[in-house]
Amino acid sequence: MKLYVGNISFDTNEDTLRNTFAEHGDVEEVAVITDRDTGRPRGFAFVTFREESAARNAIDALNGKELDGRALNVNEAKAKTGGGGGGGGGGGRRGGW
Repeated sequence: MKLYVGNISFDTNEDTLRNTFAEHGDVEEVAVITDRDTGRPRGFAFVTFREESAARNAIDALNGKELDGRALNVNEAKAKTGGGGGGGGGGGRRGGW
């Protein structure tokens, strides 16, 4: 089960998150999301647990808990819906090749 972790400090790294969340179960993956242009953290991450029960325990225990000076926002990650980003095809050309 994948969790969304918001409002993280820009100083929080993957190891810190892994250690914090591992207290509640077997963490499979941690991904701190960074800006693709600057490489700086964007203030949120995803933590994936092997077992749903461990993930739910982590939500209960860590949502609102302070980590590195910020109160975490922890909930179940929602599936990405279409519509965001992407480019318009064709690069401004009209007609065929």
